[in-house]
Amino acid sequence: MGYFAYHAVEGDYGLFALGKLQDRVASLEWELAKARAERQRMEAHVALMRPESLDRDMIDERAREALNMANAKDIVIFLDPPDRRPVR
Repeated sequence: MGYFAYHAVEGDYGLFALGKLQDRVASLEWELAKARAERQRMEAHVALMRPESLDRDMIDERAREALNMANAKDIVIFLDPPDRRPVR
């Protein structure tokens, strides 16, 4: 009886192993939810680039980003200013 009781708790398929498996399942379910959210975000992004639903703003944004250019009428706000002393 002691042998079976020990292995029911400590064995490869015992209560401690069940707890570890449940923790692993919870961790993997969280990763799956994160991956699904990322995939959904990417699918929405790709849907904007399909020929039947081209978004002119998306094309313009991608072209400017790829060319590293801006229109003369654009207002550009630098988020990381260069290291300079303030002008007085």
